[in-house]
Amino acid sequence: MTSESNQRSGPASSDAAGQRAWRDAAVAFAVVAVLVTGLVRINLTWPLVGHVGSALVSVLFLYAPLYIAGRRNEDLRDYGFRADPLGRSLVIAGVAIAVIIPLFALAFFAFYEVACHSAVLSHLAPHRMCSHYAGLAGWHWPRLTLFEANPPPAGTLSLEWCAVQWIVVGLPEELFFRGFLLDRLERRFPPRRRILGGGVGVALVLSAVAFAVIHLPREGDPRALATFFPGLVFGWMRSATGSIVASTVTHGGSNILARVLEQAVTR
Repeated sequence: MTSESNQRSGPASSDAAGQRAWRDAAVAFAVVAVLVTGLVRINLTWPLVGHVGSALVSVLFLYAPLYIAGRRNEDLRDYGFRADPLGRSLVIAGVAIAVIIPLFALAFFAFYEVACHSAVLSHLAPHRMCSHYAGLAGWHWPRLTLFEANPPPAGTLSLEWCAVQWIVVGLPEELFFRGFLLDRLERRFPPRRRILGGGVGVALVLSAVAFAVIHLPREGDPRALATFFPGLVFGWMRSATGSIVASTVTHGGSNILARVLEQAVTR
């Protein structure tokens, strides 16, 4: 009698937990999306803080998982906020960056070489990018500085800005989207298959969609939806390692790569 009751309650209990996880994910994303839309419009810049609105967005991405973990009596380690397995995470991040660099560089130059030499396609490039684009013939390594100037001079890259990409941009976004959101979505939509240890399924796609959509109010540009694709890679990393170390390292590294290429060909 007890055994039959447990068998009946098992799937029901699992389904209820999945529904609760789905509700947590949906409500948290909706609230965060609304707040982000407002915060990015705070157009203030402070020394050592940078754009105040963007800094508050980062605080929000950190606070939301912390708040929910407290309400659910969970630990941030459950959301991948841990170093282990550090070695495997760094290897995965290193391999990913080694693959991303040539592919992204090729796509970068292919796009701008075509777009910036076409009166029609030039409108697809970021504002004023083509007027400063020097092409491969004008390649020069960006001049490295310690702190970020406001506005930053063309052809420069600051160590402060690089640190921000990992600590202020990458870490908060990875904790929210891959640590919390993907975890909740996988509870509702468990991956049906795994590739090299990382789950691939509905949850991965939904988390990448959410990641791309949140960039719309932040960037104000439909091209920001292209972040869906790195969102898939970052989500796979989190699922494969159980940690957000690999995705955070790769996230920040990708942003820095894009900045290096941009500064290297602008005049």
